[in-house]
Order: sequence, then structure tokens, then C-alpha cells
Amino acid sequence: MATDDRSGERVLIVTPTRRDAEVTCQLLGKARIDCLPCASLEELASEIREGVGAIVLTDATLAAAGADALLSALASQPAWSDVPTVLLTGDRQRSDLAQRTLSRLTNVTLLDMPSSTRSLVSAVDSSLRARRRQYEIRDQLVRQAAAEEALREADRRKDEFLATLAHELRNPLGALRNGLQVLLHGPGEAAMRERMLGMMDRQSRLLVKLIDDLLDVSRIATGKVDLRRDRLDLRVVIEAALELGQTAVDAAHHDLRVELPPDPIWVSGDPSRLAQVIGNLVNNAAKYTPDGGRIVVSLGHDATHAVVRVVDNGVGMPAEVIPHVFDLFTQVNRTLDRAQGGLGIGLSLVRQLVALHGGSVSAASRGAGQGSTFTLTLPLASSASASDAPASPPEEERPAGGRRRLRLLVVDDNADVADSLAALLEDAGHQTRTEYGGAAGIRAAEEFAPDVVFCDIGMPGTDGHELASQLSSKPHLASTLLVAVTGWGGEERQRRTRAAGFHVHLTKPVDPDAVEAVLSRVAG
Repeated sequence: MATDDRSGERVLIVTPTRRDAEVTCQLLGKARIDCLPCASLEELASEIREGVGAIVLTDATLAAAGADALLSALASQPAWSDVPTVLLTGDRQRSDLAQRTLSRLTNVTLLDMPSSTRSLVSAVDSSLRARRRQYEIRDQLVRQAAAEEALREADRRKDEFLATLAHELRNPLGALRNGLQVLLHGPGEAAMRERMLGMMDRQSRLLVKLIDDLLDVSRIATGKVDLRRDRLDLRVVIEAALELGQTAVDAAHHDLRVELPPDPIWVSGDPSRLAQVIGNLVNNAAKYTPDGGRIVVSLGHDATHAVVRVVDNGVGMPAEVIPHVFDLFTQVNRTLDRAQGGLGIGLSLVRQLVALHGGSVSAASRGAGQGSTFTLTLPLASSASASDAPASPPEEERPAGGRRRLRLLVVDDNADVADSLAALLEDAGHQTRTEYGGAAGIRAAEEFAPDVVFCDIGMPGTDGHELASQLSSKPHLASTLLVAVTGWGGEERQRRTRAAGFHVHLTKPVDPDAVEAVLSRVAG
């Protein structure tokens, strides 16, 4: 019963005669109080179940037939409800039945008869105000129950997500561990070694993507995603996205068709983020389409928006699933779900990143086994000539050979991380030194005079920020390139490392190509 439902404001009246009830209603009506005369307590009990603000009775009606029906109707009210009763009384010697009925009423205002119209209206109005406070308590209880249910649902989804996360992390970790065992104890044929190394590289990249997706969810939720907007030809973004999703498509032997217009379609956005969005949609289509399926990626536009569609002939979605397909930590219980894996956050990232670009994304399906269509819309940017289009970033210049041998210092309190990075650098032909603490790293830099320092941030004692600050202040190390190597990403963390004196910020696990780019910058 909602508080704005007028039935919840009704005053129900039973008096010894119908005429008395009608007169009482007329008096209350002049005070804009909605009332309903009832012929009997049975009728009043029935009306209570339809909604009531207060009831008005007399001594005589307390002893009338139907008292049990009235008490039963009041007892069946929810816990928050205590219906106010105004009793018009002039009889101090009530019958036993009347007294027994009165004793079981829990919210009674006695009004001596005869009484003035003003007293009657005041008593009824006071009862209605008390009833409205009950409605407020009811609404608060409803909101509290809804909030508690939402918390229980969030907790359930969190537990399901954590279980899925453990499952998804164990898969690549298990493959990596098996690969290590093969390399350590296997026969050592070149083909087997090459196959194991390729598998381990794929699985390590999968782990990085899982972690990056989780970090993206956190950044978006806390408003820490900075879009690097530019005018973009969406055709180029789609081509970059398809490169990201090509592995999943090829692995399932899907027929991927791309339908792009001959002319550019310009939007304003972050190219890497939009490529991530479209790549996630393609990966999703590849995941939920049986091997050998068909995926179509098309680009078009209307008067105001660019429109990207990703259509597959896969397992489809039931109608009840579609409204929740973009929810965080939600996985659709579809046929290939467990076989293909995933954390259930990819499509949530799609929706949130698209919203940051001022666009929208929707899902549609005719049902299970009927495939799915995901439609992405982005606002069109103003048209641009070829000369106005942003120039493609120049390729990183890397010397073909003859690069000088660098002196490299690696500082990390995790010995395995430090030693493995040093081994990677030594394998590239450079002279390396490794330290496992910030204070030791500062001393080593003084003695070793490195060209580049790769340094962790979160170390006990002297951390990476302090190391960078001290080394930056030393004139004889002015040419040393300081590289932060940390598990913390995001714009805010990068601003902090730059403020401390670092020149480059790399996020663990470090991409070997990123390390190579740093070395080329110094040795070139």
C-alpha cells in the first residue's frame, strides 16, 4: 500500500445507525478528510484490507456482531501497522463484550460524547498524522529490505566472481607450471622447447590481460580513467581492434567478415580505449560462437552517430538475460561459458568505456541458439579533411645494430623479479647490477654510475620514490634514465613517479618490448 494511495488515508466509520455515520462523514468531509461509512464491523474489516488511515467507532458498535472480524483484520496487519481508532464514548459502564473488544485495540483515542465538531476533526486529524508516520516507517523498512537484498546479491556475485577469478588464474598458472617442468626435465628437442615457450608467452599475456581488466574496472569505478581524446577515423580503430581479437577468432576457426565504408567516419575518442571496446565485443562473439561460426563486424552512421555492429551466429541469449549482460561480475550461463572462461567483466568495461565517450551499447538476441547482435553508437565528430586528420605517431626508432653496451642497475626487493629482469637485460648484451633494497640501490648507483636504473616503487625502508629523488639530485647522475617498474598503474600513480624524478613508468609484468624501447632511447 503506497503512501500516495488515497485508500491509505480513508477514515472508516461504524455507528449505531447508518444516518449517524453519514452525518459524521459530512462533518469530516468539510475538513477535507476522506471517509467511508460502513454498515457493520464485518464491512469495516473487509475495507481495512483495502487500505485505511483511521477508524471511528462508538461504544455500541464495540459490542455489535462482527467484533471478532474487526480484531482479526487488525491482527493481520503488517508489523509496522497499528491502525489508529477514535472511540466516541459516553458509556462508562460498557458490556463485557465491548470492554473485551476495547482491551484488544492497541491504538485508541477516547473522545467523550457529546463532543464538538472541532474536537472530532482534531482527533481524527491527529490519528491520520500518526498513520502517515507509520507509512514513513513502512517505506523506510521497504528501502532497508531492498538495500539488504541488494547487498546479499552483491555478496553472492562477489563470491561467484572470486571463485571464477581463482579458476581463471589457475588455468594459465597451471599451463606455465607445466611448461616450466617440461623445459626443466623434458628431452629438450628444439621443437618442443619452441612450443612450450610459445605457450608460456600466450598464458603470461592472458594473465596480464586479466589483471589489466580488473584494474580498469577499479579505475573507472573511482573516476581515475583519463581519456586521451583525438579525432579518429573509426575504420582505423576497428582494424586495430580486430588485430587484438584475431587470436580468439583464429583459434575457433570462425569466419570473420568486416564491412567498412570507403570514406572515413570521424569520432572523438581515445584510440586505445575504443579499440579495447570493439576488441572485447569481438572476443565475446568468438567466445560464445561454436567453432566454425560466423562473425560480422560492420561500420555505418546516421545523421549524428557512428554505428558499429558485431553480429554472430552463436549460442544467443534468452530474453531475461539481455538486461543483465553488461552487469559487472555477471556471467551469462550459456553453453560455452565454462569451456571458454572469462571473469564476466569484459562487457561491463565495454559499457562503462563507451559511456565515458558519450556513446551507448546494447545487446539483442532472438533467443538461445539464435546468435547475438551488439550495437555500439558514438557521437560523430565534425568532418575533417585529410590534412586536418592527426598524423600517425612515428614508429619508435631503433638502431639496426652496433648499439653501445649499457650499464644497467635493477633495484627490487623481490629477488626473483630483480634477477629475471637482470637476466633479460644481460641476454640483450648489457652490463647489469642487481640490488634488493632502496638504500643499497642508492649506494650502487653512486659506485656503478648506470645509464639506466630500473627500480621498484613499493620497497620497505627506502622506497622507489625516495631513491629517484636522491639520484635526481646528484649532478654526476644527471644523465641517468630512471625507470619505475611497479605493480601500480594509472594516471595518478604515473604523476607521482614523475614528481619523484622518474622519467619512465612501466607496469609489472614488464613487456619486453617496452624495455627494448627504453634501451633504444638511451643507446640509440
